[in-house]
Formats: sequence, structure tokens, C-alpha cells
Amino acid sequence: MYKIKDLYDLNHTLAKDYLSKFEYPWEALKYIKEWIIELGKTLGDEYEEIEENIWVHKTANVFKSAYIGSPCIIGPNTEIRHSAFIRGSALVGENCVIGNSVELKNVIIFDNVQVPHFNYVGDSILGYKSHMGACSITSNVKSDKTLVKIKDKVTGEIIETGLKKMGAMLGDNVEVGCNSVLNPGTIIGKNTNIYPLSCVRGVISDNSIYKNENNIIKKEIK
Repeated sequence: MYKIKDLYDLNHTLAKDYLSKFEYPWEALKYIKEWIIELGKTLGDEYEEIEENIWVHKTANVFKSAYIGSPCIIGPNTEIRHSAFIRGSALVGENCVIGNSVELKNVIIFDNVQVPHFNYVGDSILGYKSHMGACSITSNVKSDKTLVKIKDKVTGEIIETGLKKMGAMLGDNVEVGCNSVLNPGTIIGKNTNIYPLSCVRGVISDNSIYKNENNIIKKEIK
């Protein structure tokens, strides 16, 4: 449930080889910056290095008002909209939308991901075709500033991450409703829906519908 192989189809990201080195997705967060710089130097002519260590695919549409910090890679046919703020250490995949006033920092965004309206995504990994509803955010630092732990309320398992900053790991095809907060160390399994206005923490299993902390139901798989 917590492992990379359970959450992601790695065929939908340039990070396939990188993520394959790790068992758990949060282990990859420490080295995203250095890895993006190495990867960027290997990209072909279809990418343009617009500034040092910032590579943008020639088919991407980046609005003039957007800010892109180093290092960063923007994939094919991706749109970076008005006043987007990419602070750096960000891989944004193919056919993605990074929208108005969205802030990204230290992230891997798989292909076909939409983060379209007033979102903050930091120290997180968003799987293939995942979607963050308007104003939904990943909270990446605990209020008491202690290290983030992964908590599974079903099994009682607690995993020490050793990280002070960790947002959320969204599996493939996750839908996060508007104005939701994903607390530090949140893991959401594949094909799961999060209701709007949710405050989510811990591990939410795949193929679920999260209505609130005490009302999580399994989807009927047809």
C-alpha cells in the first residue's frame, strides 16, 4: 500500500528510472534537485534550456506571468498558466496543467496531472492522471515541527520517514476535492476520491471514497 509499485505506473513519468531505485516514494524527496539537474543534461533537442537548469519542452505553453525556478523540467504539451509559481526542484510531466496561482516545490508530477487553481503542492509526488481540486493543498510541515510519520489507522503501523518536510503521495487516478487539506505524511492509494472540504491524514487505501475520517467506503469495481 505504501510502496512505489503499489501507487504508481512508472511508465507515465520521466522519473521511472529514478523512482525505481527506491521502495517508498518519500525516500525520493531528498534527492529531487540533484536528479533533475542530471536528467536535464540528457534531454534531447525537443527541450530548450531557457535558463540554467530549466528545461522546457518546445510544445509546452508557459504564460509570460509564470515564474519557473531552477532546477525544473516541463514536459510536452503541458500548460503553465498565469502567475504559476514553480519554486524549483520540480519535474512536471506531459499533458499537465499547472494553473493560476499554483505553487510547486520539490515535486514529481506524473503525466496528465491537473493542478489547475490556487493549489500548493510541496515535497509531494502526484501520480498519473491525478487531479487537485481548486484550492486543495498539501501541507508539508507539522505544526510542532517534528519529523513526519506515516500512520495507517487500519493496521496500526507507523513508519518513520526521517523527514521534516513531506506532503502527500497521491497514487494514479486520485481525485482530490476542492478546498481539501492533505496533512503531512498523507498517502492516497490509486483510484481514490477525496470529498471536497476534507482534512485528510494517514493512509487512505486504493479504490476508496473518502467522505470523512469516519466514513471511508470501498468503490464497487465492475
